[in-house]
Amino acid sequence: MGREFRQGFFDFLPVLAALMPIGLLLGTLAASKGLSPLEIGFMSILVFAGSSQFVALELWRDPAPWALVGAAAFIVNLRFVLMNASLARSLAHVPPGLRALIGWYVADENWAFAERRAQSQRLTAAYCFGITFPMVTLWTVCTVVGAIAGKAFGRPEAFGFDFAFSAVFIAIIAGFVKTRGTGLVLASSALASALAKLYVPGAWYIIIGGLAGIGIAALMWQEEQS
Repeated sequence: MGREFRQGFFDFLPVLAALMPIGLLLGTLAASKGLSPLEIGFMSILVFAGSSQFVALELWRDPAPWALVGAAAFIVNLRFVLMNASLARSLAHVPPGLRALIGWYVADENWAFAERRAQSQRLTAAYCFGITFPMVTLWTVCTVVGAIAGKAFGRPEAFGFDFAFSAVFIAIIAGFVKTRGTGLVLASSALASALAKLYVPGAWYIIIGGLAGIGIAALMWQEEQS
């Protein structure tokens, strides 16, 4: 168990460099909206979903429009339902309580690492915690530090740091493209998401892209079975 945790921890270390500026940026934004370091820290631990946290802060007002914030975060986070569904097959041997904890802290990057691990060998709870623990810890610390330092960091997005996590995720996903079928699924998902982003209001492009990929994968599976 300890070996699996350490393997996950060290596998994930390179991603942490991309996480830091995004966490600092979120903390800085939270401070500008009036949130205290303690509040953004609790938000990071309990919610742990960078995209929905950014969306929530963009909509934040005084008084906060709770219904709007909740609905927007719900839409953005719907993709985690698909991610957890994809991991369920590989974690069937894990006790339900541990599976629920792993699922709660699933994010784009640690999900991709877990899926890649499952392709080559048995995915364990210890490995999942190994890739998740440093991510949750550093994310929370960076958002708190960003809230404390406030404007001392200037505007990290001006240097393109806000794209760092997206770039990392794209690089990880590219590693999945080993067959024509996988490439077709990823390409269809990306195309559908991009078109939805252009023409569908709100954050529905995330779900539309995911469903498009699932649809293509289902059609390919049916063809293989026939």
